[in-house]
Amino acid sequence: MSDCIFCKIANREIPSEVVHEDDQAIAFKDINPVAPVHILVIPKKHYATLDAVPPAELGVVGHIHGIIQQLARDFGVAGGGYRVLNNCGPDAGQVVFHLHFHLIGGRTLTRLV
Repeated sequence: MSDCIFCKIANREIPSEVVHEDDQAIAFKDINPVAPVHILVIPKKHYATLDAVPPAELGVVGHIHGIIQQLARDFGVAGGGYRVLNNCGPDAGQVVFHLHFHLIGGRTLTRLV
């Protein structure tokens, strides 16, 4: 999508602090972090939400979670704990409609539920 900011980041049209990239996904530091470690991991292919990923393509979600595991180790938050967050749709607070997962850690996080 030509107007999607995350597609532009994935295509390197907009600069970002990339911490991982492979053929399926890219991970970069959030520009408005809520914790010392706040990384966004997105598929390179555009899906507006998690619900938009066709069943035959759900492997990308597992791939992204593998990246998140590695980044949690690389950034030193795997031992103490971290949060993985996906907002799916406007009622959940999704603002950028390109599937993305937040890796958040590096401090004690408040309980959500």
